[in-house]
Amino acid sequence: MANVTTEAGKGEGIVTEVRRRYAEIAVTGSSCCGPAPTAAAGCCGGSATAGISGELGYSAGELAAVPKEADLGLGCGAPLGQLALKTGETVLDLGSGPGLDAFLAAKLVGASGRVIGVDMTPEMLERARGSAAKAGIANVDFRQGRLEQLPVDSGTVDAVTSNCVINLVPDKAAVFAEIARVLKPGGRVAVSDIVLERPLPEAVAKDVFAWCGCVAGASDRREYLAMIEAAGLSRVEILKDEDYLASLAKVAPEQADAMLAGWGVTREDLMGTVHSITWRAVKK
Repeated sequence: MANVTTEAGKGEGIVTEVRRRYAEIAVTGSSCCGPAPTAAAGCCGGSATAGISGELGYSAGELAAVPKEADLGLGCGAPLGQLALKTGETVLDLGSGPGLDAFLAAKLVGASGRVIGVDMTPEMLERARGSAAKAGIANVDFRQGRLEQLPVDSGTVDAVTSNCVINLVPDKAAVFAEIARVLKPGGRVAVSDIVLERPLPEAVAKDVFAWCGCVAGASDRREYLAMIEAAGLSRVEILKDEDYLASLAKVAPEQADAMLAGWGVTREDLMGTVHSITWRAVKK
């Protein structure tokens, strides 16, 4: 078990560890955010060998339409479909990773539209850019950057999406403020993410691998929703709400068991604590 050692160093220390773990999966396609550095468990929504995306809500047609290398099963939902994207729109994908949602968005907005993918991990960007070049997808621009300070001009984006990434960021309020900044008036956002219904057991809350696995970094639901509204995003709708570990146990039971064993807790210890939600909002 790897504990976060000091509160003062927690933010940037966590960012460094998350970047390192996601670099591993970008390069190897496996062994990212389990409870130990060599664990076979994947990040966030499922196994690092992909295949779980269909369980999260992506259709077979959608998955067949994007480069195979773009689907690593890293999400906890399928938020893109909640945006009703239109031809010619500009879309921003936060924590774009290997590019799954960015490539799907690129097809929906067409050649006259534009997709910007932002990720802090160079290895993920390299993978996504390689897939785009190989598939001849020209209307996607993958940029390196932090979600707390997006490399995107203010008021230039029609729609924002993110899939199980905001929970990894220590300063979530800054992310929501950045979403509001880059959106045009009336622009919309759809996100899948992890929230907490109650505090985590201390062993889990302090474990760096639990943070990389999208659990320890999650915020209390009420605090999370309050931050969204404080940023200037309104008409917040919860479109999906599931017990995260129960859902994970159905589609990847070995991974769920490995995570729990690594943290030294049982399913009963976390029952009802961690939820996967998909939400939608608009800029005022």
